[in-house]
Amino acid sequence: MSGISAFYGGKSILITGATGFMGKVLMEKLLRTSPDLKVIYILVRPKAGQTLQQRIFQILNSKLFEKVKEVCPNVHEKIRVIYADLSQNDLSISLEDMQELLSCTNIVFHCAATVRFDDHLRHAVQLNVIATQQLLLMANQMTKLEAFIHISTAFSNCNLNHIDEVIYPCPVEPKKIIDSMEWLDDSIIEEITPKLIGDQPNTYTYTKALAEMVVQQESGNLNMAIIRPSIVGPTWQEPFPVSPLNVRCYVLFSMQAGKGFLRFIRATPMAVADVVPVDTVINLVLAVGWYTAVHRPKSTLIYHCTSGNMNPCNWGKMGLQILATFEKIPFERAFRRPHVEIASNRFTIKYWNAVSHWAPAIIYDFYLRLTGRKPRMTKLMNRILRTISMLEYFLNRSWEWSTYNTEMLMFKLSPQDQKVFNFDMRQLNWIEYIENYVLGVKIYLLKEDMAGIPEARQHFKRLRNIRYLFNTALFLIVWRLLVARSQMARNVWFFIVSFCYKFLSYFRASSTLK
Repeated sequence: MSGISAFYGGKSILITGATGFMGKVLMEKLLRTSPDLKVIYILVRPKAGQTLQQRIFQILNSKLFEKVKEVCPNVHEKIRVIYADLSQNDLSISLEDMQELLSCTNIVFHCAATVRFDDHLRHAVQLNVIATQQLLLMANQMTKLEAFIHISTAFSNCNLNHIDEVIYPCPVEPKKIIDSMEWLDDSIIEEITPKLIGDQPNTYTYTKALAEMVVQQESGNLNMAIIRPSIVGPTWQEPFPVSPLNVRCYVLFSMQAGKGFLRFIRATPMAVADVVPVDTVINLVLAVGWYTAVHRPKSTLIYHCTSGNMNPCNWGKMGLQILATFEKIPFERAFRRPHVEIASNRFTIKYWNAVSHWAPAIIYDFYLRLTGRKPRMTKLMNRILRTISMLEYFLNRSWEWSTYNTEMLMFKLSPQDQKVFNFDMRQLNWIEYIENYVLGVKIYLLKEDMAGIPEARQHFKRLRNIRYLFNTALFLIVWRLLVARSQMARNVWFFIVSFCYKFLSYFRASSTLK
């Protein structure tokens, strides 16, 4: 048995954000590799129409936890759900639950955060900064705590080109920001937000940087570690190579590109697409939890979980590979043939967005109105373009992250642990990874049968022919209008016709002489 798996045996573990993307994978890996752990405490708030237990029952009965049930049949007994609301200053945890957490918790994994780039600063500060502060206050009172692991982001200091494994100071102290959120009006906060975040691209990266400062200032004597993953993508190997998980912007991009809605994005083709599979991140998280608790480093160590310095793949290459995968594994419900151009010129993007995105959306919505159905294409296009616009900052830049601590930890693991908790990005094959990801979208999200691929390919051929026919007809109509209204266009047309006639005459004469 691996040393890390054995370490988590018998432990009581607190996970925040357990119902989120990374939290689910973390919970699954813990239960699968350490089925004899004592309990996992998860902080959950009710969702509209669902109780706490219903939310957890739905998660544990998903495909993600199929393998867990083989090694841990009593998985439901290992989960202790605690009502909490991280949007409240006191986290809304009952006195009884709080006492249990303070007296029993051995390890804390703080994954909860708002990841919305356009979130209001007040909300982002509450969830990313104040909630972290409150959890640190709790952790300092936990009598059996061995390690506190805080999940940040590699982009918390994205205003720098080279980022080391250190905590960088913020222009304004977190305490001042927290205090100002208590009395400033929403409209005033919205007005001063651009000045506060400065050269940070959004409130998410800004508040994650503030949270790291809070960790540094208020960790006390805790055994702390910070993990900074870059863009977290679908699973690579575990628990399935074909991911059944919904991965926000990844899914939006691939589904809309595969259906033919997304045609152009503004990006730098040679910029590094620093994507890391979620199972790689979770393996590092668990390895860091073990190392922090067992070896007790003298200071808070930061671990970068990135791919660009070890196994780089740029956006141009990734985009081409995704489109190549669509040729092999097409979506059945495609509106147009997949075709995504990556351009860096803003004017070009605006022009082609109007021609290639808005025109078909408006026409299709008009058709839906005529048939008595609710128009939806323009709304969908708004959402796609808004999301792509928020991602532009990250699609047009490359960063360098030092990974000394991450590489050090890799060498500290036993051969067995390196296999079970693999976070070595050098082993990732990007082509296989992207193909498996598209398969996951097709099977688990679109609910499409693999047996339908031949028919989907025929559908794609029809879409291609329609596209060629439409473009040809559009060209002829535009050219006919130009010829009718412009003397210059007529001159160009006569020149082309005469040139073609002379070329054909020369070709025929040459053939006759031979």
